Amino acid sequence: MQKKLIHFLQEELKIPASAIALAISKVQQAPNQLTMLLWQYGLIDLGQLEQIFDDWLETA
Repeated sequence: MQKKLIHFLQEELKIPASAIALAISKVQQAPNQLTMLLWQYGLIDLGQLEQIFDDWLETA
């Protein structure tokens, strides 16, 4: 499921791979927190976070 999320982040939201890699390195213990970590570190904005919850999670 994380691979699908990463694909969504890169393709739909155009999140840089470096931002995703940083977040992944921080969530080794809790991979389900990837999107929240991206937001907490300022790597995605609130609108993108909402889009993840609205668009991606509905289809996941």
